[in-house]
Amino acid sequence: MRLVVTGREGQVAASLLEAGQGRAGVEVIAIGRPDLDLARPDTVVEAIAAAKPDIVVSAAAYTAVDQAEDEPDLAFAVNAVGAGKVAQAARRLGVPVIHLSTDYVFDGSAPGAYVETDATAPLGIYGASKLAGEQAVASANPRHLILRTAWVYSPFGKNFVKTMLRLAADRDEISVVADQWGNPTSALDIADAILHAAARLYGNKDSAAFGIYHLAGTGEANWSGFARHILDTSRVFGGPWARVRDIATMDYPTKARRPANSRLSSAKFASVFGWNAPDWRAAAGRVVEQLLARRILNG
Repeated sequence: MRLVVTGREGQVAASLLEAGQGRAGVEVIAIGRPDLDLARPDTVVEAIAAAKPDIVVSAAAYTAVDQAEDEPDLAFAVNAVGAGKVAQAARRLGVPVIHLSTDYVFDGSAPGAYVETDATAPLGIYGASKLAGEQAVASANPRHLILRTAWVYSPFGKNFVKTMLRLAADRDEISVVADQWGNPTSALDIADAILHAAARLYGNKDSAAFGIYHLAGTGEANWSGFARHILDTSRVFGGPWARVRDIATMDYPTKARRPANSRLSSAKFASVFGWNAPDWRAAAGRVVEQLLARRILNG
């Protein structure tokens, strides 16, 4: 089974490349710029066709949440038009597409964890562009899995775990927002879940499993609690540590509004594919340990 994933530098793409190395009968190929550039739709179909996929993983995206407020055209070109082109390319080849989306399609006002049928209401350009991408993917290829995830971190790229470790190396105290809640999610686990789902979809033209799913770490946290766990784990392994001070969202203003509640229920994915993410604390601990072993904190 050959998985072709869009984007070479993203956390999920890097995690898939690593995970694929240890799987018999699985080959993961990452394609990205300049061969495939979602901001240049004319590059997409040819690049994907040349890679000869059995399944396409649409992971490349415009992810600069605040910058998107100033670059709406580029955000929509990549996250909506580009994502649709990827799904279209997969359909032309007669293969499924697994598309990564986000908790930012919701406004965060729900009292509990979001399920797939809850109404979407993005707060900013990034979320709106990703929602438009979901719609473009679904329209372009009926054989799609759309996986909404949240609070993604990994040993790769730039992410919250790396930021906390880097700041702790230079500061005694770090101020972290305490009134936003979600499910910290390791990209290593996302990659494992994708490979698990892909094995079921491979060669199955009539699967009833296609559709929208939530895929996030097990258990919930606020950002400051997440930060404390990262730094406490780091201290156990001899890494940097700092005190964490709780602050409110209003004390850390950003150009784009963030959902106060990013919690996602992954029950549907677990029911259909028989896969559950590990507890977020254990998953985060493994990533912290890897980062300290590699001493790669800046991305």
